[in-house]
Amino acid sequence: MSTLRIGIAGLGTVGVGTVQVIETHKALLSARAGCALEIVAVSARSKSLDRGVDISGYRWYDDPTEMADADDIDLVVELIGGSDGVAKALAEKSLQAGKHVVTANKALIAHHGSDLAEQAQASGAAIYCEAAVAGGIPILKGLREGLAANGIKRVYGILNGTCNYILTEMRDTGRSFDDVLEEAQKLGYAEADPTFDVDGIDTAHKLAILSALSFGTKIDFDGIHVEGIRSIAPIDIDFAKELGYGIKLLGIASTDGDVVEQRVHPCMVPIDAPINHVEGSFNAVVAEGDFVDTVINEGRGAGGGPTASAVVADIIDIARGHRVPLFGIPAGSLRDMPTRPMDRHVGAYYVRFNVVDKSGVFADIAGALTDNDVSMESVLQRSRDPGQIVPVVMTLHETEEAAMRRAVDQISGIGAVVEPPVVIRIEAL
Repeated sequence: MSTLRIGIAGLGTVGVGTVQVIETHKALLSARAGCALEIVAVSARSKSLDRGVDISGYRWYDDPTEMADADDIDLVVELIGGSDGVAKALAEKSLQAGKHVVTANKALIAHHGSDLAEQAQASGAAIYCEAAVAGGIPILKGLREGLAANGIKRVYGILNGTCNYILTEMRDTGRSFDDVLEEAQKLGYAEADPTFDVDGIDTAHKLAILSALSFGTKIDFDGIHVEGIRSIAPIDIDFAKELGYGIKLLGIASTDGDVVEQRVHPCMVPIDAPINHVEGSFNAVVAEGDFVDTVINEGRGAGGGPTASAVVADIIDIARGHRVPLFGIPAGSLRDMPTRPMDRHVGAYYVRFNVVDKSGVFADIAGALTDNDVSMESVLQRSRDPGQIVPVVMTLHETEEAAMRRAVDQISGIGAVVEPPVVIRIEAL
């Protein structure tokens, strides 16, 4: 039996998990791959760190990019992370040397995926990144192969387990964002610096990959509108429930003719929508095809085990001789598709203002809406003693984002409005 010789760069949670999967299931993986899978080399920041796995039988590299020069390595697993630096250098050098690359690095693919796909095509090597999106959910393979007969109209999902955990806990306990985030950090669900997660950047990285694969376009991370969940308060979750919605951070990509729309932001989704029932740290991805209709995938979106599972699945595909372009079509066929600016987005909205309860305020708000041709669908107001601060919640009929923003800005200038408004888009899913 032939052997696929593997070098692993990065021995964090996912790297250790990858070692464990390969060593635990050697016979099973060999049968499924049609050849033996052998780890011959590893690299990480520290050789002496106790990781709970024995790496003494593997050759050690202080500089992971040297793996690309090794004659006895056929495939490099890049688990270093980051969009540039050593991770990018390793991937490029490996592909140029004709070595296959498997990565879990969503930032790398979101920023450089089109170029890496071209390099892989030129060298005849494969580059796969199933683990970069939604952990153990095989969504990229599903889109690229299982739904290959379909034109994908829209793909969306919960792509960050940290944000989903926080929003779930806020809904179930009534606690504030800051309180739940602190707990999530103590439990290990959130990083010490949670910026990439809670500000939507991690979701945007993953959405860029899903969008390119779904629509056959070049990666366009800069074309994604990105918002996080810091502005969501328990009162918004309560009002959403009263209105028949739940709140989720979604990444959404869709096409309309020759224009693509890519956006990441909190959404109010119908309370009976399947994606509203994805709880805790789970991820879910929904694809809408022209012949298959709607396909929903749900599962563990992060963690050593699920992500390592996806890494090894890619290794097995390469070992079998399975070669599919990274984004489903040859790199040279990927299109440059213009992105619709967010101010041209058309949709319905939830808006909450905190105002001083006095006569004439609501008339001023209604006047601002009329001035900007924005139509109000419903209003919720909590009465208190005159002069007290009260929340005023409105839902707006479908309108262009730019018009909604003009109206909200005008309302924010009313003297009785005491805090920045909260705007959440309402999605009909």
